[in-house]
Amino acid sequence: MDGNRKYSNEDITVLWQPKKCTHSANCVRSLRQVFDPTKSPWIEMDNATTEEIINTVNNCPSGALSFTFNAENQA
Repeated sequence: MDGNRKYSNEDITVLWQPKKCTHSANCVRSLRQVFDPTKSPWIEMDNATTEEIINTVNNCPSGALSFTFNAENQA
């Protein structure tokens, strides 16, 4: 198993690739209510808007966080 994890809400699925993560903590500083390494699961997709999550994921310097739009919402 590669250790990658997926977290979803109605609109998107966030992929976290821990082997790529440089632990810059940009996600934690930017959106702590979603990205909280002291909790399990550490990504809580329901704690912010999809737009806020996308903006934070797009600022991940290592590329460890990425997202895809869920197929059922791509119309």
